[in-house]
Amino acid sequence: MTHRERIFSLLKGETPDQVPWFGDLDYWANSLIKRGLKPKDFILSDDYIKWHRDLGVGFYLQGYFPYRQFTDHCEVREWNEGAKRFKEIVTPVGSVRECWEYIPTSFSEAPVEHFMKTEEDIPVLKFIYQNTRFEPDYHIAELRRNQVGDQGVVLCYLPKSPFMHLMALEAGVMAVTMAALTTPDEFKDLLDTMKTAFDKAAQIAVDSPAEVLMIPENLSSEMVGPELFNLYMYDYQKEWTGKIKAAGKYSFIHIDGTLGGLLHDEAAVGFSVLEALTPYPVGDMKFEDLAATAGDSESIIWGGIPGSYFTDCVDEEEFERHVRYLLSIMVTKPRFVLGVADQVPPDGLESRVKRVSELVKEFGKYN
Repeated sequence: MTHRERIFSLLKGETPDQVPWFGDLDYWANSLIKRGLKPKDFILSDDYIKWHRDLGVGFYLQGYFPYRQFTDHCEVREWNEGAKRFKEIVTPVGSVRECWEYIPTSFSEAPVEHFMKTEEDIPVLKFIYQNTRFEPDYHIAELRRNQVGDQGVVLCYLPKSPFMHLMALEAGVMAVTMAALTTPDEFKDLLDTMKTAFDKAAQIAVDSPAEVLMIPENLSSEMVGPELFNLYMYDYQKEWTGKIKAAGKYSFIHIDGTLGGLLHDEAAVGFSVLEALTPYPVGDMKFEDLAATAGDSESIIWGGIPGSYFTDCVDEEEFERHVRYLLSIMVTKPRFVLGVADQVPPDGLESRVKRVSELVKEFGKYN
């Protein structure tokens, strides 16, 4: 069977010939481009899919939202100062500014200043989302559909839930927590306004050429426990997993942080796939406990190999032991996808990715 046949066999509740093996190589590939080791157009080229094929790993992720976002009736200013990237949005009711700083050693950026700093910024953000619109942008999805072939599937993103969007991108833990506690009505009104906008983007994603669809929550139970999840996130996820299923497609949730406090609740939503699960010794749960914690859910458990295991920070013996341990569990039931949890990092080793493919062939046949 091909990588594509294996994953669709599993999604349909069937048993493939061996455990499917898929990996997110986007972060690694971007670092290779920045180092001049791959051409600038590498990720969107046919050679990117060929790279997956040469490494023996299935393709599915590319960090792609299939729509463009526009903010009307506002002035948007963007500029750079060295490694810092600024964006300011000026509205009739005030302005907000964010800053992301690029870290060369990690080939990544992170927010150092959020749009929403206190609950006083809620009216500004509400105005922005009242004047936000989305338009389809299916070019990359159509390109991938022609490129991927038997190497995998075409996946697109819906927006995060409004709560997680604020938590991860536009406000941060402190501002979200304080707003939810001190001005709960105004905070809920902002989330409702955001959802009205996000629902339009989500429908565009569901209507896209994607075969599988992800809500990229980047969720960790250190940030969101069951109470906040059920109060602010469950309904959004439940609604859109239902609409994805009604469209004849499959739903993914990206839950790549600590798992113990939230995995059972997420499994109850009804996602087709719980993706990027990171187990002990990097995460907080042993892999053999994940299925039991997920309960009666039929969701596929996808992940298992922490990104650091693809680097020389982990010795070869431990790498081999961990992959074989994962496979010993995965072959007992066709419910698992062996995956990177969550990305191969910039110092990843091609030999490790190739070795996973060899180990799957040797030890990945079902009992």
